[in-house]
Amino acid sequence: MKSLLKVIQLHKNETTLIKKALENNRDAQHVLFEMYAPKMLSVCRYYIKDMQYAEEAMLNGFFKVFSNLNGFKNEGSFEGWIRRIMIRESISFLRQQKKVEFPFEKIDFKNDYTNNIKSDIEVAEIQQLIDALPDGYRMVFVMYAIEGYKHQEIAKMLNISEGTSKSQLFKARKLLQENIKKLNKTSYGTN
Repeated sequence: MKSLLKVIQLHKNETTLIKKALENNRDAQHVLFEMYAPKMLSVCRYYIKDMQYAEEAMLNGFFKVFSNLNGFKNEGSFEGWIRRIMIRESISFLRQQKKVEFPFEKIDFKNDYTNNIKSDIEVAEIQQLIDALPDGYRMVFVMYAIEGYKHQEIAKMLNISEGTSKSQLFKARKLLQENIKKLNKTSYGTN
């Protein structure tokens, strides 16, 4: 029962903080920023390789959060609402850098590149492999595999077709699996 009270208390605190932040209370805004900045930096970092640029996107995202706080209607979680803003801000940053390409090429979907590799590689190595993906592959992969968006949602957000979203995911998985195999071979000295 104690843990339930903590969750209720946290929710009440968050609701109170949001109300105060809406009134431009800088202390409440600061507390909300401190609560969510580490997670949101991680979200931006999924999309943007360079930590400095990821931080910039996160800060721009928080500016939008506080500028549009009246747009949060308490439908769903506050964290989820902030997260969507951060994703859009990261995508916007990459578009401004003109680094996003979605090359179209014919693909043989006969091979299955879903998650079927067993590996002992570390999280940091996985992040490096994801960072090494071309921007278009990486964005679709992160949105689908990590954020849980459907291809229809990804297509709408990135202004691409559903087919392009699916092919980008397919190619990202294929490339990731090939690179994981290579990493495993070198890790175990078989290369």
